[in-house]
Amino acid sequence: RQMCIRDRFYPSPAEGEPPFVSVGSKVTPKTIVCLIEAMKVFNQIPADVAGTIAAVLVKHGEAVEFGQPLFKVRP
Repeated sequence: RQMCIRDRFYPSPAEGEPPFVSVGSKVTPKTIVCLIEAMKVFNQIPADVAGTIAAVLVKHGEAVEFGQPLFKVRP
């Protein structure tokens, strides 16, 4: 039997704190845009591109999979 472990998306550093980025935020490739929890470890995720956040595609605590788009970014 194979288990499917899904990671969790967190847009802010802690509950009740503002998100790392929101629609309209300007980002560089090194800008931290969210946290992904994988097996109880929280990983900071950089934008990897430069531009402006056009949309946040997932909600706080939502399960996400590797390769799933999390944000839309305009150049």
